[in-house]
Amino acid sequence: MTPVHSPEDTGFMQLALRQAQAAADAGEVPVGAVVVRAGQVIASGHNTPMACQDPTAHAEVNAMRAAALALSNYRLDDCTLYVTLEPCAMCSGAALHARFKRVVFGAAEPKTGAAGSVLNLFAHDQINHHTKLTGGVLADESAQLLQDFFEQRRAQQHRNKVPLREDALRTPEAALAGLDVPLALSHFTADLPALECLRLHWFDNRPSSQQFQTAPHVYLHGLDGWSLQYLSQLQSAQPVIALDLPGFGLSDKPKKIAAHRLAWHAQVLREFLASVQPAPLALHAPRAMAPLLAGLQLPIHWIETPPLPKALRDAPYPDVGHLAGPRALSALLVAPTPPPERR
Repeated sequence: MTPVHSPEDTGFMQLALRQAQAAADAGEVPVGAVVVRAGQVIASGHNTPMACQDPTAHAEVNAMRAAALALSNYRLDDCTLYVTLEPCAMCSGAALHARFKRVVFGAAEPKTGAAGSVLNLFAHDQINHHTKLTGGVLADESAQLLQDFFEQRRAQQHRNKVPLREDALRTPEAALAGLDVPLALSHFTADLPALECLRLHWFDNRPSSQQFQTAPHVYLHGLDGWSLQYLSQLQSAQPVIALDLPGFGLSDKPKKIAAHRLAWHAQVLREFLASVQPAPLALHAPRAMAPLLAGLQLPIHWIETPPLPKALRDAPYPDVGHLAGPRALSALLVAPTPPPERR
C-alpha cells in the first residue's frame, strides 16, 4: 500500500524536484533539496560536485550552507530539510550537526543511503540531537528523474560518444536486422575502470521506474552463447539482468586472443556487479564459467544455458575477428571445478 504523505511534505518535495531537474539540466546527477522554516522556503540547492570540483557539493550541503547564511546561524534546529534522494553518510551527519527538526527524503538510495538503507545515522540514541525522519515522499518521481538521467547518459554512449578502440570490434546494427532481439532492453557502459574504454552490454527487463528500487537476478552466458540465451527469463516477471562479457554478444570485442585473460574478465564482472543498483539478489551462470566467479560475495546458482537458433547465436559474430573472446575463454576454461553453490 502506498503511504499517504501530507500536502505540505508533497508540495515542498515538488520544489526539491525542480532543483533536481536543474541539476540534470546542468549535467549533474539530479538531486535537489530545499530548507523550510515556519512553512517558508529559506534556501535551496542541487548537486554541483562537477561544476564546483567539490566532492562535498551535494544538494543537501549546498542548501544547508545557503540556509545558514540566510539565517546567520549554523544551527537550523527549527527547520526541515527536503531532499529528493536519501542522504548519504556525509549529508546525514551534516543534517545532525545542523540540528534539523526533520529530514524528509524521496527515493531510497540502496548503495549509500544513511537514513535506513545501508545504515541509519538518525537512529542512534547516543547522538545528542535527534532529527525526525520521513522517507518515500514522491519517491517514484524522484527515482524516475534519476533513471531518465542515467538512461540518457547511456544512450549518449550508445550513440558512439564512446569511440570504438582500434584493437576491438563492435557488432554492426545490420547484423541484428530482422532478428528477435529486444534492443529496447539494451544498456551499455564504458565507465568501469577495468574496461579501459571498451563498451559493455547487458539486457535489463526492469521498468525504468523500478531500476533503482528492485534488486535483480543477474544471468551470465556460457562459452558458446551470449545474453540473448536468457530471453525467456527477460520476458518473465522476475527482475533480470543478462550480461555480455567483453568479446561476447553486443559488448565490444578485443580482436586479439591474448587480450582475453581470466583475471581481466573476472575483474570486469566484479566491477559490473558492484555497479548494479540495488545489489543483485543472485548470479546465475553455467558451471564452465566457475573460475571467473571465485570470491564473489553473492549467491551463485549453476544453470544449463538454453540453446539459441543458429541465426541468433551467430548474429554478434559476423566474422572470425569477432570470435576472439569465445575462442580465448574456451581454451582457458578447461574442465573447471566449480565451487559449491552458495545460498
